[in-house]
Amino acid sequence: MFALPSMWNLIISTIVFFIAAWYLDRYLDGQGINKSRTRGVLVFLLASLVSWGAGEIADWTQGPPTGIAKLG
Repeated sequence: MFALPSMWNLIISTIVFFIAAWYLDRYLDGQGINKSRTRGVLVFLLASLVSWGAGEIADWTQGPPTGIAKLG
């Protein structure tokens, strides 16, 4: 079931997104890959995946949400 992310999820994932995007951009510069739209999309998608994973880990460390009744 869909659950809203916690505040820690939003904070951690935002910070991790910018760090991952910066690191990936520098890594691709070091590899000599030219800046293009495709490279920008690649950096965005990879940084988004890393950010999503970090947010999920932040939620996982907080445990199950309290105050929400289980259905079924």
